[in-house]
Amino acid sequence: MMSALPIRIRSILYYFTWGAVLCIIFAAIKSVNINPGDLKDLPINFVHYMRLMFQNPDWSKLSEALHQTWRSVSMAWAGAVLGVILSTLLGIPAANTVSPAWVRMPLRATFAVIRAIPEVIIAIIILTVTGLTPFTGALALAIGGIGTHAKWTYEAVENAPFGAAEAVQAAGGGLLETIRWGLWPTISPELYSLALYRFEINVRTSAVLGLIGVGGIGDMLTGYTQYRQWDVVGVLLIVVIVITMLIDAASGYIRGKLVSQSFR
Repeated sequence: MMSALPIRIRSILYYFTWGAVLCIIFAAIKSVNINPGDLKDLPINFVHYMRLMFQNPDWSKLSEALHQTWRSVSMAWAGAVLGVILSTLLGIPAANTVSPAWVRMPLRATFAVIRAIPEVIIAIIILTVTGLTPFTGALALAIGGIGTHAKWTYEAVENAPFGAAEAVQAAGGGLLETIRWGLWPTISPELYSLALYRFEINVRTSAVLGLIGVGGIGDMLTGYTQYRQWDVVGVLLIVVIVITMLIDAASGYIRGKLVSQSFR
């Protein structure tokens, strides 16, 4: 441990660490070719495009924007339901308190691999089979969500009081009985809350997936941005922001109720 090292060596390690961090930062800045002149013009350009988008929005596209947003939300919901079901089925056996190491370690390794792959890459792989459809986006959201949501699931199981599960085991209950009657009543409110949070994340990600052509509001945004129809882009952004905020508010309220219920 660093605290057990002599003061001089600790000081050298401290400055060496910060020097390495600064070198990485400067190397990253150089690799992306950041031009100070572009940074100077950024505020002016930002204001210019904000005016193009929001000074005179084209509200004639509102109905189409709402329809495509509904497709994105539907994609997010389908992906959340499928992903949460798979994550729960796979995440509970990955907990230390449920399964032996030979079961949970391969599962956790699988979750880590999935977390390392962005949903956009997963969608690109899937679309070679399913094509450019909202179903592709829903599958990508479901598979991509397993990596994180399954991790949340087994962490929730490990942090839950294990007294009830031990009582079920002492009464002769097997693995399924222990999970159903010993663990589920305790962890279900938190899992429901995490499921809603997954839906919130999927709503945002579905708009990004639309950029590769799987449908939804992101697909519409890509098209109108490429043709530089900024008045339509402004309407689309307004719809996305309002719908996302409403979903976040409703989901946050429900999650708060679920979490408070778990402490009763």
